[in-house]
Amino acid sequence: MWGAVQLGVLAAFLVLFVPIGMAGWHLSRNKMLFFSCALFITLSVCVHLTPYFPSVSNMLFSSGSTPLSSSSLSLSSVNLDSCISLLHQVSFDFQELNNNVGKNSSWKWIESEPVVQCDFQKLDKSDASDLFNGSWVVIAGDSQARLFVVSLLELLLGGNEMEMIRGDLFKRHSDYHIFIDEIGMKLDFIWAPYVSNLTDLVLGFEEKKSYPDVFVIGTGLWDMLHINNATDYGVSLKLLADLVVLLLPVPSDFGANLVSVRSPNFFWLGMPKLINSMLNTNEKREKMTDEMWQAYTDELYSSKLLRQSGGPLVLLDIHALSNKCGALCTADGMHYHGVVYEAAVHVMLNGLLIESNQKL
Repeated sequence: MWGAVQLGVLAAFLVLFVPIGMAGWHLSRNKMLFFSCALFITLSVCVHLTPYFPSVSNMLFSSGSTPLSSSSLSLSSVNLDSCISLLHQVSFDFQELNNNVGKNSSWKWIESEPVVQCDFQKLDKSDASDLFNGSWVVIAGDSQARLFVVSLLELLLGGNEMEMIRGDLFKRHSDYHIFIDEIGMKLDFIWAPYVSNLTDLVLGFEEKKSYPDVFVIGTGLWDMLHINNATDYGVSLKLLADLVVLLLPVPSDFGANLVSVRSPNFFWLGMPKLINSMLNTNEKREKMTDEMWQAYTDELYSSKLLRQSGGPLVLLDIHALSNKCGALCTADGMHYHGVVYEAAVHVMLNGLLIESNQKL
Protein backbone atom coordinates (compact mmCIF):
# COMPACT_ATOMS: atom_id res chain seq x y z
CA MET A 1 0.00 0.00 0.00
CA TRP A 2 2.71 2.46 0.99
CA GLY A 3 4.69 1.64 -2.15
CA ALA A 4 1.69 2.60 -4.25
CA VAL A 5 1.24 5.85 -2.32
CA GLN A 6 4.90 6.83 -2.67
CA LEU A 7 4.82 6.06 -6.37
CA GLY A 8 1.68 8.15 -6.73
CA VAL A 9 3.22 11.10 -4.87
CA LEU A 10 6.37 10.93 -7.01
CA ALA A 11 4.28 10.87 -10.16
CA ALA A 12 2.26 13.80 -8.85
CA PHE A 13 5.37 15.90 -8.34
CA LEU A 14 6.60 15.10 -11.84
CA VAL A 15 3.22 15.78 -13.39
CA LEU A 16 2.59 18.89 -11.33
CA PHE A 17 5.84 20.80 -10.97
CA VAL A 18 7.52 20.10 -14.30
CA PRO A 19 4.62 21.49 -16.35
CA ILE A 20 4.20 24.41 -13.93
CA GLY A 21 7.87 25.26 -14.20
CA MET A 22 7.75 25.13 -17.99
CA ALA A 23 4.55 27.15 -17.98
CA GLY A 24 6.11 29.72 -15.69
CA TRP A 25 9.13 30.05 -18.00
CA HIS A 26 7.06 30.59 -21.11
CA LEU A 27 4.05 32.37 -19.62
CA SER A 28 5.67 34.72 -17.12
CA ARG A 29 4.18 37.68 -18.94
CA ASN A 30 0.65 36.30 -18.69
CA LYS A 31 -0.04 35.68 -15.01
CA MET A 32 -3.69 34.78 -15.56
CA LEU A 33 -2.86 32.06 -18.06
CA PHE A 34 -0.11 30.77 -15.78
CA PHE A 35 -2.51 30.60 -12.81
CA SER A 36 -5.17 28.79 -14.87
CA CYS A 37 -2.69 26.17 -16.06
CA ALA A 38 -1.38 25.59 -12.53
CA LEU A 39 -4.90 25.24 -11.11
CA PHE A 40 -5.95 22.81 -13.82
CA ILE A 41 -2.89 20.61 -13.32
CA THR A 42 -3.28 20.65 -9.51
CA LEU A 43 -6.91 19.55 -9.69
CA SER A 44 -6.02 16.78 -12.13
CA VAL A 45 -3.36 15.45 -9.80
CA CYS A 46 -5.72 15.55 -6.82
CA VAL A 47 -8.30 13.51 -8.70
CA HIS A 48 -5.73 10.87 -9.60
CA LEU A 49 -4.28 10.71 -6.09
CA THR A 50 -7.59 10.50 -4.21
CA PRO A 51 -8.03 6.70 -4.65
CA TYR A 52 -4.72 6.13 -2.83
CA PHE A 53 -6.20 7.64 0.34
CA PRO A 54 -9.31 5.62 1.36
CA SER A 55 -10.44 8.06 4.05
CA VAL A 56 -10.52 10.89 1.53
CA SER A 57 -12.25 8.73 -1.04
CA ASN A 58 -14.90 7.67 1.41
CA MET A 59 -15.55 11.25 2.47
CA LEU A 60 -15.89 12.46 -1.09
CA PHE A 61 -17.75 9.64 -2.73
CA SER A 62 -19.75 7.90 -0.02
CA SER A 63 -23.36 9.00 -0.29
CA GLY A 64 -24.42 6.97 2.77
CA SER A 65 -27.59 5.74 1.07
CA THR A 66 -29.15 2.35 0.52
CA PRO A 67 -31.44 1.42 -2.38
CA LEU A 68 -34.05 3.12 -0.17
CA SER A 69 -32.73 6.31 -1.75
CA SER A 70 -35.81 8.43 -1.19
CA SER A 71 -35.27 8.44 2.57
CA SER A 72 -34.61 11.89 4.02
CA LEU A 73 -32.59 10.60 6.97
CA SER A 74 -29.36 12.30 7.97
CA LEU A 75 -25.91 10.82 8.47
CA SER A 76 -24.98 8.98 11.64
CA SER A 77 -21.73 9.23 13.57
CA VAL A 78 -22.04 6.04 15.61
CA ASN A 79 -19.72 3.04 15.45
CA LEU A 80 -21.58 0.90 12.93
CA ASP A 81 -20.30 -2.58 13.84
CA SER A 82 -20.66 -1.94 17.56
CA CYS A 83 -24.26 -0.76 17.22
CA ILE A 84 -25.23 -3.68 14.98
CA SER A 85 -24.15 -6.02 17.79
CA LEU A 86 -26.33 -4.14 20.30
CA LEU A 87 -29.57 -4.03 18.31
CA HIS A 88 -31.22 -6.85 20.29
CA GLN A 89 -30.57 -5.31 23.70
CA VAL A 90 -34.23 -4.79 24.54
CA SER A 91 -36.45 -5.34 27.56
CA PHE A 92 -40.18 -6.04 27.84
CA ASP A 93 -42.69 -4.53 30.26
CA PHE A 94 -44.64 -7.57 31.45
CA GLN A 95 -47.12 -5.54 33.48
CA GLU A 96 -48.17 -3.64 30.38
CA LEU A 97 -48.30 -6.85 28.34
CA ASN A 98 -50.53 -8.54 30.93
CA ASN A 99 -52.81 -5.50 31.02
CA ASN A 100 -53.05 -5.44 27.21
CA VAL A 101 -51.56 -1.97 27.05
CA GLY A 102 -50.63 -0.74 23.58
CA LYS A 103 -47.68 -2.66 22.11
CA ASN A 104 -45.66 0.45 21.38
CA SER A 105 -45.09 1.02 25.10
CA SER A 106 -44.42 -2.58 26.16
CA TRP A 107 -40.83 -2.93 24.98
CA LYS A 108 -37.80 -0.66 24.75
CA TRP A 109 -34.05 -0.73 24.28
CA ILE A 110 -32.17 -1.03 27.54
CA GLU A 111 -30.56 2.16 28.81
CA SER A 112 -26.94 1.06 29.08
CA GLU A 113 -24.40 3.64 27.93
CA PRO A 114 -23.33 1.82 24.71
CA VAL A 115 -26.95 1.32 23.64
CA VAL A 116 -27.89 4.92 24.40
CA GLN A 117 -24.94 6.15 22.32
CA CYS A 118 -26.27 4.21 19.32
CA ASP A 119 -29.49 6.25 19.53
CA PHE A 120 -31.80 3.43 18.44
CA GLN A 121 -35.30 4.68 17.70
CA LYS A 122 -38.82 3.34 17.36
CA LEU A 123 -39.87 4.63 13.98
CA ASP A 124 -43.45 5.81 13.57
CA LYS A 125 -45.55 5.28 10.46
CA SER A 126 -44.27 8.46 8.79
CA ASP A 127 -40.60 7.67 9.34
CA ALA A 128 -40.95 4.03 8.27
CA SER A 129 -42.88 5.08 5.17
CA ASP A 130 -40.16 7.53 4.29
CA LEU A 131 -37.53 4.82 4.67
CA PHE A 132 -39.38 2.34 2.44
CA ASN A 133 -40.62 4.86 -0.13
CA GLY A 134 -40.38 3.36 -3.62
CA SER A 135 -38.83 0.11 -2.39
CA TRP A 136 -39.36 -3.58 -3.09
CA VAL A 137 -39.37 -5.72 0.06
CA VAL A 138 -39.39 -9.52 -0.03
CA ILE A 139 -39.92 -11.56 3.14
CA ALA A 140 -39.80 -15.33 2.79
CA GLY A 141 -40.05 -18.15 5.30
CA ASP A 142 -42.50 -19.96 7.56
CA SER A 143 -45.02 -18.77 10.16
CA GLN A 144 -42.36 -16.71 11.94
CA ALA A 145 -41.82 -14.71 8.76
CA ARG A 146 -45.59 -14.27 8.36
CA LEU A 147 -45.86 -12.84 11.87
CA PHE A 148 -42.96 -10.54 11.07
CA VAL A 149 -44.86 -9.29 8.00
CA VAL A 150 -47.92 -8.63 10.16
CA SER A 151 -45.91 -6.35 12.47
CA LEU A 152 -44.28 -4.53 9.56
CA LEU A 153 -47.62 -3.89 7.85
CA GLU A 154 -49.23 -2.80 11.12
CA LEU A 155 -46.56 -0.13 11.32
CA LEU A 156 -46.91 0.98 7.69
CA LEU A 157 -50.70 0.73 7.34
CA GLY A 158 -52.09 1.22 10.83
CA GLY A 159 -54.43 -1.05 12.77
CA ASN A 160 -57.64 -0.41 10.81
CA GLU A 161 -56.20 -1.14 7.36
CA MET A 162 -54.31 -4.11 8.74
CA GLU A 163 -57.51 -5.73 9.98
CA MET A 164 -58.96 -5.51 6.46
CA ILE A 165 -56.15 -7.60 4.97
CA ARG A 166 -55.36 -9.91 7.91
CA GLY A 167 -57.57 -12.70 6.54
CA ASP A 168 -55.80 -12.74 3.17
CA LEU A 169 -52.38 -12.60 4.80
CA PHE A 170 -53.15 -15.59 7.02
CA LYS A 171 -54.49 -17.95 4.37
CA ARG A 172 -52.82 -21.24 5.22
CA HIS A 173 -49.46 -21.87 3.56
CA SER A 174 -49.92 -19.19 0.91
CA ASP A 175 -48.02 -16.26 -0.54
CA TYR A 176 -49.20 -12.69 -0.05
CA HIS A 177 -48.52 -9.60 -2.14
CA ILE A 178 -49.37 -5.97 -1.50
CA PHE A 179 -48.55 -2.63 -3.12
CA ILE A 180 -48.85 0.39 -0.84
CA ASP A 181 -49.77 3.19 -3.23
CA GLU A 182 -49.09 6.06 -0.84
CA ILE A 183 -45.37 5.29 -0.70
CA GLY A 184 -44.92 3.24 -3.87
CA MET A 185 -43.75 0.22 -1.85
CA LYS A 186 -44.15 -3.35 -3.03
CA LEU A 187 -44.09 -6.11 -0.41
CA ASP A 188 -44.07 -9.81 -1.23
CA PHE A 189 -44.43 -12.51 1.39
CA ILE A 190 -43.35 -15.90 0.06
CA TRP A 191 -44.32 -19.06 1.91
CA ALA A 192 -40.98 -20.88 2.06
CA PRO A 193 -40.86 -23.40 4.92
CA TYR A 194 -37.70 -25.18 3.69
CA VAL A 195 -34.26 -23.93 2.71
CA SER A 196 -34.81 -25.38 -0.78
CA ASN A 197 -37.72 -22.95 -1.22
CA LEU A 198 -35.40 -20.05 -0.41
CA THR A 199 -32.81 -21.43 -2.84
CA ASP A 200 -35.40 -21.49 -5.63
CA LEU A 201 -36.41 -17.92 -4.79
CA VAL A 202 -32.83 -16.65 -4.98
CA LEU A 203 -32.24 -18.49 -8.25
CA GLY A 204 -35.34 -16.79 -9.65
CA PHE A 205 -33.96 -13.35 -8.72
CA GLU A 206 -30.64 -14.16 -10.35
CA GLU A 207 -32.27 -15.52 -13.51
CA LYS A 208 -34.42 -12.42 -13.95
CA LYS A 209 -31.65 -10.04 -12.81
CA SER A 210 -34.26 -8.39 -10.60
CA TYR A 211 -33.44 -8.02 -6.92
CA PRO A 212 -35.41 -6.67 -3.93
CA ASP A 213 -34.17 -3.67 -1.98
CA VAL A 214 -34.79 -5.46 1.33
CA PHE A 215 -34.66 -9.26 1.54
CA VAL A 216 -35.64 -10.98 4.80
CA ILE A 217 -35.52 -14.78 4.88
CA GLY A 218 -35.55 -17.47 7.54
CA THR A 219 -36.60 -21.06 7.97
CA GLY A 220 -35.85 -24.08 10.12
CA LEU A 221 -38.88 -24.98 12.20
CA TRP A 222 -40.53 -27.07 9.49
CA ASP A 223 -37.25 -28.77 8.67
CA MET A 224 -36.73 -29.59 12.35
CA LEU A 225 -40.23 -31.04 12.64
CA HIS A 226 -40.61 -32.91 9.33
CA ILE A 227 -37.01 -33.84 8.42
CA ASN A 228 -35.16 -33.53 11.73
CA ASN A 229 -31.66 -33.75 10.27
CA ALA A 230 -29.38 -30.88 11.25
CA THR A 231 -26.55 -32.02 8.98
CA ASP A 232 -28.70 -31.94 5.83
CA TYR A 233 -30.05 -28.57 6.95
CA GLY A 234 -26.50 -27.26 7.15
CA VAL A 235 -25.65 -28.51 3.66
CA SER A 236 -28.70 -26.72 2.29
CA LEU A 237 -27.72 -23.51 4.09
CA LYS A 238 -24.20 -23.59 2.61
CA LEU A 239 -25.68 -23.83 -0.89
CA LEU A 240 -28.06 -20.96 -0.09
CA ALA A 241 -25.15 -18.86 1.19
CA ASP A 242 -23.25 -19.39 -2.07
CA LEU A 243 -26.29 -18.32 -4.08
CA VAL A 244 -27.11 -15.26 -1.96
CA VAL A 245 -23.60 -13.96 -2.66
CA LEU A 246 -24.62 -13.77 -6.33
CA LEU A 247 -27.14 -11.07 -5.38
CA LEU A 248 -24.42 -8.87 -3.89
CA PRO A 249 -22.66 -6.10 -5.83
CA VAL A 250 -19.53 -7.51 -7.48
CA PRO A 251 -16.36 -6.63 -5.51
CA SER A 252 -13.62 -4.85 -7.43
CA ASP A 253 -9.82 -5.05 -7.22
CA PHE A 254 -7.78 -1.94 -6.60
CA GLY A 255 -4.09 -2.59 -6.82
CA ALA A 256 -3.24 -5.47 -4.51
CA ASN A 257 -6.18 -4.79 -2.19
CA LEU A 258 -9.69 -6.16 -2.52
CA VAL A 259 -12.33 -3.49 -2.04
CA SER A 260 -15.34 -5.36 -0.61
CA VAL A 261 -18.89 -4.18 -1.15
CA ARG A 262 -21.37 -5.03 1.62
CA SER A 263 -25.08 -5.16 1.08
CA PRO A 264 -26.90 -3.73 4.12
CA ASN A 265 -30.33 -4.99 3.09
CA PHE A 266 -30.17 -8.77 3.57
CA PHE A 267 -31.50 -10.24 6.83
CA TRP A 268 -31.91 -13.72 8.30
CA LEU A 269 -34.95 -14.22 10.53
CA GLY A 270 -33.81 -16.57 13.28
CA MET A 271 -35.84 -19.31 14.93
CA PRO A 272 -37.61 -18.47 18.20
CA LYS A 273 -37.02 -19.85 21.68
CA LEU A 274 -38.80 -23.20 21.78
CA ILE A 275 -40.48 -23.98 25.09
CA ASN A 276 -40.77 -27.75 24.75
CA SER A 277 -43.34 -28.29 27.50
CA MET A 278 -45.73 -25.86 25.78
CA LEU A 279 -45.53 -27.35 22.28
CA ASN A 280 -48.97 -28.58 21.29
CA THR A 281 -48.29 -32.03 19.79
CA ASN A 282 -46.31 -35.08 20.89
CA GLU A 283 -44.36 -35.02 17.61
CA LYS A 284 -43.23 -31.47 18.23
CA ARG A 285 -42.20 -32.24 21.80
CA GLU A 286 -40.19 -35.28 20.63
CA LYS A 287 -38.42 -33.63 17.71
CA MET A 288 -38.15 -29.94 18.57
CA THR A 289 -35.95 -30.27 21.63
CA ASP A 290 -33.37 -27.80 22.93
CA GLU A 291 -30.62 -30.12 21.71
CA MET A 292 -32.02 -30.21 18.18
CA TRP A 293 -32.54 -26.45 18.18
CA GLN A 294 -28.89 -26.02 19.15
CA ALA A 295 -27.75 -28.43 16.42
CA TYR A 296 -29.71 -26.48 13.80
CA THR A 297 -28.34 -23.19 15.11
CA ASP A 298 -24.77 -24.49 15.00
CA GLU A 299 -25.28 -25.42 11.35
CA LEU A 300 -26.59 -21.93 10.64
CA TYR A 301 -23.49 -20.29 12.07
CA SER A 302 -21.11 -22.67 10.30
CA SER A 303 -22.81 -22.14 6.94
CA LYS A 304 -21.21 -18.69 6.44
CA LEU A 305 -24.65 -17.25 5.80
CA LEU A 306 -24.71 -14.79 8.70
CA ARG A 307 -22.67 -11.60 8.99
CA GLN A 308 -21.36 -12.82 12.36
CA SER A 309 -19.68 -15.76 10.64
CA GLY A 310 -18.44 -13.92 7.58
CA GLY A 311 -21.60 -14.11 5.46
CA PRO A 312 -23.89 -11.52 3.86
CA LEU A 313 -27.02 -11.63 6.10
CA VAL A 314 -27.61 -9.66 9.29
CA LEU A 315 -29.31 -11.79 11.94
CA LEU A 316 -32.71 -10.75 13.26
CA ASP A 317 -32.38 -12.77 16.44
CA ILE A 318 -35.92 -13.89 17.22
CA HIS A 319 -34.51 -16.37 19.74
CA ALA A 320 -32.91 -13.60 21.80
CA LEU A 321 -36.04 -11.45 21.67
CA SER A 322 -38.49 -14.28 22.43
CA ASN A 323 -36.25 -15.61 25.20
CA LYS A 324 -36.32 -12.20 26.90
CA CYS A 325 -40.09 -12.06 26.59
CA GLY A 326 -40.37 -15.64 27.87
CA ALA A 327 -43.24 -18.04 28.47
CA LEU A 328 -45.64 -15.19 29.26
CA CYS A 329 -45.43 -14.14 25.61
CA THR A 330 -46.44 -17.42 23.95
CA ALA A 331 -49.42 -19.76 24.04
CA ASP A 332 -47.84 -22.68 22.19
CA GLY A 333 -44.11 -22.43 22.94
CA MET A 334 -43.32 -21.46 19.36
CA HIS A 335 -45.38 -18.49 18.15
CA TYR A 336 -45.03 -15.36 20.28
CA HIS A 337 -46.96 -12.24 21.18
CA GLY A 338 -46.87 -9.61 18.44
CA VAL A 339 -44.63 -7.42 20.59
CA VAL A 340 -41.69 -9.78 19.89
CA TYR A 341 -42.06 -9.41 16.13
CA GLU A 342 -42.65 -5.68 16.48
CA ALA A 343 -39.31 -5.42 18.26
CA ALA A 344 -37.74 -7.48 15.46
CA VAL A 345 -39.16 -5.09 12.84
CA HIS A 346 -37.57 -2.13 14.63
CA VAL A 347 -34.30 -4.02 14.91
CA MET A 348 -34.40 -4.38 11.13
CA LEU A 349 -35.31 -0.73 10.58
CA ASN A 350 -32.49 0.49 12.79
CA GLY A 351 -30.18 -2.01 11.14
CA LEU A 352 -31.02 -0.46 7.78
CA LEU A 353 -30.35 3.01 9.12
CA ILE A 354 -27.05 2.03 10.72
CA GLU A 355 -25.83 0.05 7.74
CA SER A 356 -26.60 2.93 5.42
CA ASN A 357 -24.86 5.30 7.86
CA GLN A 358 -28.11 7.16 8.45
CA LYS A 359 -30.34 8.08 11.37
CA LEU A 360 -33.29 10.35 12.02
